[in-house]
Amino acid sequence: MGRFVIYLALLAGLAYGGLYVYYGVAVKQLIQEELDALGFTALQVAGVDYPPLAPVSNEARVAAEVIYRGAEASVELRLTGHPVFSDEVRMELDGLQALRLTIGTGGQR
Repeated sequence: MGRFVIYLALLAGLAYGGLYVYYGVAVKQLIQEELDALGFTALQVAGVDYPPLAPVSNEARVAAEVIYRGAEASVELRLTGHPVFSDEVRMELDGLQALRLTIGTGGQR
């Protein structure tokens, strides 16, 4: 009985880990599609950051790293709906957290 519980916990952990990774991929793709639909095709989503319990809830605050040429920005978004299990997801801009500019080409002397 003890081994069964350990295996069950291990299986649940692996399933949640897979859901956590897939949630990140789905959110990144959703943000990129939304930016493209708004006409911001030059912007690239470099990565997303979300809380550990975001994949099991219908509301989450997500931070997205967005890149445009030499500028990087961290944008806070609020997602309503689940990007993996729901057909309708609403995304709202919460705020701009950080803006970083790179000046120069870096590497030429």
